[in-house]
Amino acid sequence: MTTLLPAPRVRTARPADVDAQGLAAALRQRIHGGVRFDDGTRALYATDASNYRQVPIGVVVPRTLDDVVATVATCREFGAPLLSRGGGTSLAGECCNVAVVMDFSKHLNAIESIDGQHRRAVVQPGLVLDQLNAATRHHGGLVFGPKPATHSHCTIGGMIGNNSCGSTAQWSGTTAANVERLEILTYGGERMWVGETSDEEYRRILAAGGRRAEIYRAVRDLRDRYAGQIRAFPALPRRISGYNLPALLPEHGMNLAQALVGTESTCVTVLRAQLRLLPEPPKHVLVLMAFPDIAAAADAVPTINRYAPTALEGLDDKLIRYEGEEHMRPEALKLLPEPTNHTGRGAAWLMVDVGADTVEEAKDRVHRMLDELGHDEGKVFDDPEHQAQLWAVREGGLGATARTPGGPDTWPGWEDSAVPPERLGDYLRDFQRLLHRHGYDAASLYGHFGDGCLHTSIPFDLVTAGGVADFRTFVERAADLVSHHGGSYSGEHGDGQARGELLTRMYGPDVVQAFEEFKAIFDPDNRMNPGKVVHANPLDGQLRLGAGYAPAEPATYFRYTEDSGSFARAALRCAGVGACRRPEPDQGVMCPSYQVTGDEEHSTRGRARLLFEMVRGETITGGWREQSVADALDLCLACKGCKRDCPMHVDMATYKAEFLAHHHAGRIRPRSHYSLGWLPAAARLAALAPDLVNAVTHAPVLGAAVKRLGGIDPRRDLPRFAGAGFQRWMRNRTPGGTGERGTVLLWPDTFTTYLSPGIAASAVGALEAVGFRVALPRGPVCCGLTWISTGQLGIARRVLRRTIDALAPWLRAGVPVVGLEPSCTAVFRGDALELLGHDQDALRLRKQTRTLAELLVTDHDIALPELHGDHGGRPHAISQTHCHHHAVLGHDADAELQRRVGLDVEQLASGCCGLAGDFGMTPDHRDVSLAVGEQVLLPAVRAAAPGTIILADGFSCRTQIEEAGTGRHALHLAEVVNAALRGVPAGERPERALSVRPEARAVRS
Repeated sequence: MTTLLPAPRVRTARPADVDAQGLAAALRQRIHGGVRFDDGTRALYATDASNYRQVPIGVVVPRTLDDVVATVATCREFGAPLLSRGGGTSLAGECCNVAVVMDFSKHLNAIESIDGQHRRAVVQPGLVLDQLNAATRHHGGLVFGPKPATHSHCTIGGMIGNNSCGSTAQWSGTTAANVERLEILTYGGERMWVGETSDEEYRRILAAGGRRAEIYRAVRDLRDRYAGQIRAFPALPRRISGYNLPALLPEHGMNLAQALVGTESTCVTVLRAQLRLLPEPPKHVLVLMAFPDIAAAADAVPTINRYAPTALEGLDDKLIRYEGEEHMRPEALKLLPEPTNHTGRGAAWLMVDVGADTVEEAKDRVHRMLDELGHDEGKVFDDPEHQAQLWAVREGGLGATARTPGGPDTWPGWEDSAVPPERLGDYLRDFQRLLHRHGYDAASLYGHFGDGCLHTSIPFDLVTAGGVADFRTFVERAADLVSHHGGSYSGEHGDGQARGELLTRMYGPDVVQAFEEFKAIFDPDNRMNPGKVVHANPLDGQLRLGAGYAPAEPATYFRYTEDSGSFARAALRCAGVGACRRPEPDQGVMCPSYQVTGDEEHSTRGRARLLFEMVRGETITGGWREQSVADALDLCLACKGCKRDCPMHVDMATYKAEFLAHHHAGRIRPRSHYSLGWLPAAARLAALAPDLVNAVTHAPVLGAAVKRLGGIDPRRDLPRFAGAGFQRWMRNRTPGGTGERGTVLLWPDTFTTYLSPGIAASAVGALEAVGFRVALPRGPVCCGLTWISTGQLGIARRVLRRTIDALAPWLRAGVPVVGLEPSCTAVFRGDALELLGHDQDALRLRKQTRTLAELLVTDHDIALPELHGDHGGRPHAISQTHCHHHAVLGHDADAELQRRVGLDVEQLASGCCGLAGDFGMTPDHRDVSLAVGEQVLLPAVRAAAPGTIILADGFSCRTQIEEAGTGRHALHLAEVVNAALRGVPAGERPERALSVRPEARAVRS
């Protein structure tokens, strides 16, 4: 199992005419930001969310706008191509190139001003859209209107580059329509603000002379020479393909800023943007309507558009089926109306969002619309919670369709065409016939139907010569089909490489010549993102896969059953959506290290890209020994948040464990792998003399030496081992409970058994009180978690094998296994089967492992007495969900159990606590660990009122809370349930809850 990856076939070279080493050295002397020309960073930025791959010369992470100016000047000096990048989620290949990539997202993300009176804001290009709108809403409900599905992590600069739209563009217009001015920098070094240009302003510019005057004179001359062809551009809401030359026409104010929106970094670098803000409709009503098929749904669009919806989205049955099969948003899917064709196959739905000043006004428009359509079965939602659930269904489209259970992988390439809305139904019928002709029937169809925009991911074969040829043929035929219907090849994602070479088919050679001349005005030497939009690389060139794709297939410890047993396929799972780059933890757990550092290498996507490059063996050549991969994985907290939050269900914790197993094979490991990785064995030994062990580990001199030897942060407290053992207590006590509900096997995990046995005692008391008989496994058992997280997978596999053999009699008798520590419980529900392979007892263990809440609420629906607060009301609690609980087990049953025992719970949107097992216990990780906790969890605990109950089922979470200076003690839900069942008043110390039964005193920690 120590197989190394093979040596590389060929190392990807930098452009021969660029002195990359000299360029990097010059940049390091001239800028304050990051200059990263190492192979690991180059591999990180080699692709975006598209089908294309081009390894950059290097990456610059500018800290200031002066850094940007200096970077452009230095690249000009060395003749290096240049590419500005935002969130890197582009689907057409415009965000990867053999160039110097400038990543604005880490530092250049400020809101420089908000003018509520004049409804405008000035921002830097790295700012995330949701962060902008969170700030502008405080100024009279103003927002920047376009809202792509990536709104939680897309940058304003990226939106400007693509002329992004999203669902709300039907109300607000495209990004171009909402940009007033841009501060730009040309490759030649000219820095200026551009925007609407009156004749008087134009004369002033010419009179001032210089390079700026030359640019404006050339732009106006081009406009006048091509005015007839420009006015003949297709008239439709989503004409994103090509350059936005109509913005230069006199009737549009010769707005150079809007003409540069959508140029995809091929003309200029954007330094700042002045944006138009709009008052957001204060109330929204969402209506869902079912149709027999997607084309029939599109036929209703012109009628619906007469009622001025804020957004009008179409969804087909495949998207809904794929989301259902992947267990994405099951509660939201239940809200959809029944298909009108009775079979569900081929069915479709429209989502119509109507905004207004009042709910009543919006509902009136909705009902008048439904009456005109003759659609009696529309489901109307006026509450924000259900609306948010349904929008999540739509926004999850790309992730849900890219890799489907049991189906072929699907890819972008023709994913955002747009036609006039009144022709959408006919276009869809023709397009479905084209899909069928090529055998691409698995493609799901959905999109922004109100603007005539269609999204789809298509099962192209991109790894054989014949498949690539068919891909090209299909795209060419689809382009002709869109042209026939008067549409645009791109409806919001841009042209990049995917559609750039096709523009002659859409516009004709004269207009494409005008595009080339427009670029040359700003970039005469073709150094700005070359090969994209104009002078474009072939649409089937520089493919990320291609007919020569042959990754290494190394032997692995995990089985990767959802990836056909292939680590290479697992490394390819990331689709580049970038949801892991959300800067704040308010929408899930993923990705805590990125939220702290802001570095691409610390995002789930960045790590997945490095693993992909590692098995490819070109830019990353060290295989399992590659240090750049190890460095990127080092700050992965193994929280498994990506397994749930990533739309592609990337499981970076598993990939990290696999990598560590091979990376350290035959080597001395980090000391913490021995001290903390072997914690279960150490705990069993410590239980022989816990008082002595505690005295040694907490003595000033000896304790410091123990930490140093164990590779543990000297500022961390070592956990204290319990003075009395839980298992001995269980053996010596008289069992309680009637057993009328049967027997359950309580899992004695290391953390609960040896460090927090009072929690186990509380669980026993609660289970017996509601009628269960509680048993423990015989002999030493362990889930292997600490060995898994440190990549000691051979040992973990042996430990798990022994454990499952010990549990086999219970499992074969159908006895539930109740876990208290979420991370250990999650091993049984996930990792165990992946490590052991197809094993009936391991399968039984996965099915029979239950959380306390699942047993009490889901399996037995047990009514429980309620706790009462100081004044008779429901006691307030704040709850920290363990990241593995969120990712693997699910928290709905726990939320219901909290409600049943009478708690008024505030569920913290805090993501991971930051300690994450061994991660936060080591010196190198301390700063990141605490920074993760300080995002939400620790400030919330400090701010909680004295009588507030702090709930945290995870040992790591409780430890982080207690050690970070909060002054609070967190409880496990089992303690609260036991307190409710025993009648202990809320707000009592946990010792009181545990001592209600005299025998519990023996195991208080």
